Amino acid sequence: MHSAERYGQGSGRRTFLQNCAGRWRRAGRAVAAAALAVLWLGAMALSAAPGAQNQKNNKNQKQPEITGLGSLVPLPDAQAIELMVSQMLGAWQIGDVEMLHKHYADDVLVVSGAWEPPLQGWKNYLRAYQAQHARTQSIRLDRRNTYVKVQGDTAWCTYQWDFNGQVDGNPSSAAGHTTLVLQKRAGTWVIVLNHTSVAPAPQRAVPASAVPPGSQPEIRPPSASSPGA
Repeated sequence: MHSAERYGQGSGRRTFLQNCAGRWRRAGRAVAAAALAVLWLGAMALSAAPGAQNQKNNKNQKQPEITGLGSLVPLPDAQAIELMVSQMLGAWQIGDVEMLHKHYADDVLVVSGAWEPPLQGWKNYLRAYQAQHARTQSIRLDRRNTYVKVQGDTAWCTYQWDFNGQVDGNPSSAAGHTTLVLQKRAGTWVIVLNHTSVAPAPQRAVPASAVPPGSQPEIRPPSASSPGA
Protein backbone atom coordinates (compact mmCIF):
# COMPACT_ATOMS: atom_id res chain seq x y z
CA MET A 1 0.00 0.00 0.00
CA HIS A 2 2.69 2.42 0.89
CA SER A 3 4.63 1.74 -2.28
CA ALA A 4 1.51 2.04 -4.40
CA GLU A 5 0.59 5.26 -2.71
CA ARG A 6 4.08 6.62 -3.23
CA TYR A 7 3.90 5.60 -6.88
CA GLY A 8 0.57 7.30 -7.28
CA GLN A 9 1.82 10.41 -5.59
CA GLY A 10 4.94 10.45 -7.78
CA SER A 11 2.90 9.96 -10.90
CA GLY A 12 0.57 12.77 -9.87
CA ARG A 13 3.50 15.10 -9.28
CA ARG A 14 4.91 14.32 -12.75
CA THR A 15 1.54 14.90 -14.36
CA PHE A 16 1.14 18.17 -12.50
CA LEU A 17 4.65 19.29 -13.47
CA GLN A 18 4.09 18.28 -17.07
CA ASN A 19 0.84 20.22 -17.14
CA CYS A 20 2.55 23.26 -15.65
CA ALA A 21 5.42 22.99 -18.14
CA GLY A 22 2.92 22.81 -20.99
CA ARG A 23 1.10 25.87 -19.75
CA TRP A 24 4.40 27.72 -19.34
CA ARG A 25 5.46 26.81 -22.85
CA ARG A 26 2.12 27.95 -24.25
CA ALA A 27 2.31 31.12 -22.18
CA GLY A 28 5.86 31.71 -23.39
CA ARG A 29 4.80 31.30 -27.00
CA ALA A 30 1.91 33.72 -26.45
CA VAL A 31 4.23 36.26 -24.84
CA ALA A 32 6.71 35.87 -27.70
CA ALA A 33 3.92 36.29 -30.26
CA ALA A 34 2.66 39.38 -28.43
CA ALA A 35 6.17 40.83 -28.32
CA LEU A 36 6.58 40.24 -32.06
CA ALA A 37 3.22 41.88 -32.69
CA VAL A 38 4.24 44.91 -30.64
CA LEU A 39 7.51 45.18 -32.54
CA TRP A 40 5.73 44.82 -35.88
CA LEU A 41 3.14 47.48 -35.01
CA GLY A 42 5.91 49.80 -33.81
CA ALA A 43 7.78 49.38 -37.09
CA MET A 44 4.62 50.07 -39.07
CA ALA A 45 3.93 53.18 -37.01
CA LEU A 46 7.45 54.45 -37.59
CA SER A 47 7.24 53.82 -41.31
CA ALA A 48 3.83 55.49 -41.56
CA ALA A 49 4.75 58.50 -39.42
CA PRO A 50 6.84 60.32 -42.06
CA GLY A 51 4.06 59.94 -44.63
CA ALA A 52 1.45 61.23 -42.23
CA GLN A 53 3.74 64.07 -41.24
CA ASN A 54 4.34 64.90 -44.89
CA GLN A 55 0.60 64.91 -45.54
CA LYS A 56 0.11 67.22 -42.57
CA ASN A 57 2.88 69.49 -43.80
CA ASN A 58 1.37 69.49 -47.30
CA LYS A 59 -1.99 70.50 -45.88
CA ASN A 60 -0.36 73.30 -43.92
CA GLN A 61 1.56 74.56 -46.94
CA LYS A 62 -0.21 77.37 -48.79
CA GLN A 63 -1.22 76.29 -52.26
CA PRO A 64 -0.27 78.64 -55.10
CA GLU A 65 -3.11 80.84 -56.30
CA ILE A 66 -3.90 81.56 -59.92
CA THR A 67 -4.58 85.24 -60.24
CA GLY A 68 -4.60 87.54 -63.19
CA LEU A 69 -4.16 86.89 -66.83
CA GLY A 70 -0.44 86.52 -66.47
CA SER A 71 -0.96 83.23 -64.64
CA LEU A 72 -2.90 81.72 -67.55
CA VAL A 73 -1.55 80.08 -70.66
CA PRO A 74 -0.45 82.87 -73.05
CA LEU A 75 -2.94 83.57 -75.83
CA PRO A 76 -1.99 83.44 -79.50
CA ASP A 77 -0.96 86.89 -80.73
CA ALA A 78 -4.14 87.55 -82.72
CA GLN A 79 -6.35 86.69 -79.75
CA ALA A 80 -4.14 88.70 -77.39
CA ILE A 81 -4.58 91.75 -79.66
CA GLU A 82 -8.36 91.23 -79.80
CA LEU A 83 -8.44 91.15 -75.99
CA MET A 84 -6.21 94.21 -75.73
CA VAL A 85 -8.42 96.22 -78.10
CA SER A 86 -11.51 95.33 -76.03
CA GLN A 87 -9.76 96.44 -72.84
CA MET A 88 -8.52 99.64 -74.47
CA LEU A 89 -11.99 100.60 -75.73
CA GLY A 90 -13.49 99.80 -72.34
CA ALA A 91 -10.97 102.10 -70.67
CA TRP A 92 -11.69 104.78 -73.29
CA GLN A 93 -15.42 104.69 -72.50
CA ILE A 94 -15.14 104.90 -68.70
CA GLY A 95 -12.20 107.31 -68.57
CA ASP A 96 -9.67 104.90 -67.02
CA VAL A 97 -6.46 106.72 -67.97
CA GLU A 98 -4.15 104.24 -66.23
CA MET A 99 -5.61 101.28 -68.10
CA LEU A 100 -5.62 103.23 -71.36
CA HIS A 101 -1.92 104.06 -71.01
CA LYS A 102 -1.06 100.35 -70.64
CA HIS A 103 -2.12 99.84 -74.24
CA TYR A 104 -0.53 102.94 -75.79
CA ALA A 105 3.18 103.41 -76.39
CA ASP A 106 4.75 106.60 -75.07
CA ASP A 107 5.76 107.49 -78.64
CA VAL A 108 2.31 106.79 -80.13
CA LEU A 109 1.06 108.81 -83.11
CA VAL A 110 -2.70 109.49 -83.16
CA VAL A 111 -4.59 110.62 -86.27
CA SER A 112 -8.14 111.63 -85.36
CA GLY A 113 -11.30 111.85 -87.45
CA ALA A 114 -11.16 115.65 -87.33
CA TRP A 115 -9.20 117.96 -89.63
CA GLU A 116 -6.29 118.61 -87.26
CA PRO A 117 -2.59 117.73 -87.04
CA PRO A 118 -1.68 114.29 -85.73
CA LEU A 119 -0.96 114.08 -82.01
CA GLN A 120 2.56 112.90 -81.25
CA GLY A 121 3.25 111.14 -77.97
CA TRP A 122 1.10 109.84 -75.13
CA LYS A 123 1.08 113.11 -73.16
CA ASN A 124 -0.33 115.14 -76.05
CA TYR A 125 -2.97 112.52 -76.75
CA LEU A 126 -3.86 112.33 -73.05
CA ARG A 127 -4.59 116.08 -72.86
CA ALA A 128 -6.89 115.91 -75.89
CA TYR A 129 -8.62 112.78 -74.59
CA GLN A 130 -9.32 114.20 -71.13
CA ALA A 131 -10.67 117.45 -72.57
CA GLN A 132 -13.04 115.55 -74.86
CA HIS A 133 -14.08 112.99 -72.23
CA ALA A 134 -15.07 115.76 -69.82
CA ARG A 135 -17.71 116.84 -72.36
CA THR A 136 -19.26 113.40 -72.90
CA GLN A 137 -21.79 111.37 -70.92
CA SER A 138 -23.69 108.09 -71.32
CA ILE A 139 -21.18 106.75 -73.82
CA ARG A 140 -21.81 103.56 -75.74
CA LEU A 141 -19.42 102.19 -78.34
CA ASP A 142 -20.04 99.09 -80.46
CA ARG A 143 -17.19 97.45 -82.39
CA ARG A 144 -17.64 95.12 -85.34
CA ASN A 145 -15.87 93.62 -88.36
CA THR A 146 -12.48 93.38 -86.67
CA TYR A 147 -9.50 92.05 -88.62
CA VAL A 148 -6.05 91.36 -87.19
CA LYS A 149 -2.82 90.63 -89.06
CA VAL A 150 0.36 89.63 -87.21
CA GLN A 151 3.82 89.56 -88.73
CA GLY A 152 6.59 88.92 -86.23
CA ASP A 153 6.61 91.64 -83.58
CA THR A 154 4.44 93.96 -85.68
CA ALA A 155 0.70 93.77 -86.27
CA TRP A 156 -2.23 95.80 -87.48
CA CYS A 157 -5.85 95.73 -86.45
CA THR A 158 -8.78 97.40 -88.20
CA TYR A 159 -12.43 97.61 -87.16
CA GLN A 160 -15.64 99.58 -87.56
CA TRP A 161 -17.36 101.36 -84.67
CA ASP A 162 -20.68 103.00 -83.79
CA PHE A 163 -20.70 105.73 -81.16
CA ASN A 164 -23.75 106.97 -79.26
CA GLY A 165 -23.87 109.26 -76.26
CA GLN A 166 -24.15 112.86 -75.19
CA VAL A 167 -21.70 115.65 -75.97
CA ASP A 168 -22.18 118.90 -74.03
CA GLY A 169 -25.56 117.54 -72.90
CA ASN A 170 -26.85 116.96 -76.45
CA PRO A 171 -27.46 113.58 -78.12
CA SER A 172 -24.62 112.67 -80.44
CA SER A 173 -23.80 109.74 -82.67
CA ALA A 174 -21.06 108.85 -85.12
CA ALA A 175 -19.64 105.90 -87.02
CA GLY A 176 -16.29 105.20 -88.58
CA HIS A 177 -13.22 103.05 -89.04
CA THR A 178 -10.08 102.72 -86.93
CA THR A 179 -6.79 101.13 -87.90
CA LEU A 180 -4.17 100.39 -85.26
CA VAL A 181 -0.51 99.56 -85.81
CA LEU A 182 0.97 97.61 -82.91
CA GLN A 183 4.38 96.47 -81.80
CA LYS A 184 5.30 93.79 -79.28
CA ARG A 185 7.58 95.40 -76.73
CA ALA A 186 8.90 93.45 -73.74
CA GLY A 187 6.39 90.71 -74.56
CA THR A 188 3.37 93.05 -74.60
CA TRP A 189 1.44 94.45 -77.56
CA VAL A 190 1.14 98.25 -77.53
CA ILE A 191 -0.38 100.72 -79.99
CA VAL A 192 2.16 102.85 -81.87
CA LEU A 193 -0.23 104.34 -84.46
CA ASN A 194 -3.95 105.00 -84.24
CA HIS A 195 -5.70 106.28 -87.36
CA THR A 196 -9.43 106.97 -87.08
CA SER A 197 -11.76 108.00 -89.91
CA VAL A 198 -15.34 109.17 -89.54
CA ALA A 199 -17.86 107.72 -91.98
CA PRO A 200 -21.39 108.91 -92.75
CA ALA A 201 -23.73 107.72 -90.04
CA PRO A 202 -25.82 104.70 -91.05
CA GLN A 203 -29.34 105.69 -91.92
CA ARG A 204 -31.89 104.14 -89.59
CA ALA A 205 -35.54 104.22 -90.59
CA VAL A 206 -37.48 106.04 -87.86
CA PRO A 207 -41.15 106.96 -88.24
CA ALA A 208 -41.61 110.73 -88.30
CA SER A 209 -44.29 110.47 -85.64
CA ALA A 210 -41.80 108.83 -83.25
CA VAL A 211 -39.43 111.84 -83.32
CA PRO A 212 -40.72 114.87 -81.40
CA PRO A 213 -40.04 118.24 -83.07
CA GLY A 214 -36.63 119.64 -82.22
CA SER A 215 -35.31 116.36 -80.78
CA GLN A 216 -33.34 115.15 -83.80
CA PRO A 217 -29.99 113.80 -82.50
CA GLU A 218 -27.03 115.90 -83.46
CA ILE A 219 -24.32 114.04 -85.38
CA ARG A 220 -20.84 115.31 -84.64
CA PRO A 221 -17.56 113.92 -85.89
CA PRO A 222 -15.29 112.88 -83.04
CA SER A 223 -12.19 114.91 -82.38
CA ALA A 224 -8.77 113.70 -81.19
CA SER A 225 -10.30 111.34 -78.67
CA SER A 226 -12.72 109.73 -81.10
CA PRO A 227 -13.65 106.09 -80.52
CA GLY A 228 -10.57 103.95 -80.83
CA ALA A 229 -8.32 106.98 -80.84
